[in-house]
Amino acid sequence: MTQPPSSRWSVIAAFALVGAATQILWLNFAGATTVAAEHYGVSETAIGWLAQVFPLLYVVLAIPAGLVLDRWFRAGLAAGAVLTAVGAVLRLVGDGHGDGYGWLLAGQVVAAVAQPLVLNAITGVTGHYLVAKDRPAGIAVGTAATFAGMVIAFVLCALLPGAGQLTTLTGIGAGFAVVAAAVLLAALRRPGQQRHARPPAGLGALRLAWRDGFIRKLCACVFLPFGVFIALTTFAQALLEPAGVPAATASLILLGNVIVGVVGCAVLPVLVVRWRRELPMLIGGMVLSALAIGWLAVAPGVVSAAVSLALIGFLLIPALPVVLELTERRTGEAEGTAAGLVWMAGNLGGLVVASVVGLLVHRPGPAFWLLAALALAGTPIGLLLRHDIARLRAGGSGGPAPVDAVAPARQ
Repeated sequence: MTQPPSSRWSVIAAFALVGAATQILWLNFAGATTVAAEHYGVSETAIGWLAQVFPLLYVVLAIPAGLVLDRWFRAGLAAGAVLTAVGAVLRLVGDGHGDGYGWLLAGQVVAAVAQPLVLNAITGVTGHYLVAKDRPAGIAVGTAATFAGMVIAFVLCALLPGAGQLTTLTGIGAGFAVVAAAVLLAALRRPGQQRHARPPAGLGALRLAWRDGFIRKLCACVFLPFGVFIALTTFAQALLEPAGVPAATASLILLGNVIVGVVGCAVLPVLVVRWRRELPMLIGGMVLSALAIGWLAVAPGVVSAAVSLALIGFLLIPALPVVLELTERRTGEAEGTAAGLVWMAGNLGGLVVASVVGLLVHRPGPAFWLLAALALAGTPIGLLLRHDIARLRAGGSGGPAPVDAVAPARQ
């Protein structure tokens, strides 16, 4: 009797390295904006664009990247890994030229183009290389690794704050990205052995994903809460400053927020899926986050900020792998495109909510109340998912195709 293929966790680990690399490149200068502006002879706004190109290009490229992954999974993911490494090296090359900022921006753009090919592949890499029972854990690991990359970026900025250390900072990012890409390319030499549905040709995967009401509800569900999370992490320091919270303290609080979220990603999603508590976690996360932000509106300070942001990180960051796991279970053959829609909705929410909150950055009270209201506004959308999740658990309409009816997808 033929032994069924087992999970290949080595591929997940290699993917996690590249996922972390994308976030390191994204936030490499987040804690050194002023220093980097002086070093490269540009404005702080110009340095800010080094980070902003990532969500902007994600919104534009999420769907095309998903379509590529659905048709040519290994080639698309490998291209994402290579482009991440190339972008990192271009940034480093810029330190040896007169137009250092131009090279730096070019490297960021290349890495930003690569990011959707990498992050959209979270559900696909688990579907191709892990057995069904291991996929929730695999998605949790892949998602946690992306946020771990954010932690590494913040820590590197704290350890290498001076202008003379920016070359070291970009060098570490380049080295990490190149090694991660090489490891993933080696891991992808063998195709996945899990049975997987063949995706439709052309734009069929997009039509398949978007016509599914459940996927559209998931996109709507992540738009506001992840928009709130991105806006809060973007403007927390400025909003807390009038309450007497020093910038250095705010940076540590934000770092703790992401670290707690990474820990939550490693623990909560697997338990939530095992206990079938996806909907209570999503709804509870939004309600408790709204209450935590309301506390900041009423009594801003070091203690309230530390507790509130830690709670928000612990609840909202792990919600993403839960949503992605639901997406993977629902759309086996169009998972790359469906995951792209979810990621795009979250990034778009971040752009919209952050833009609105940016108008209130000098009025912390109204800004916090607005964020609390937006977090709470996501709960009615979340409640619309309850029947779909129940049918998904029961293996009803819209669930994954039976294994015997599926052919291996092109990889």
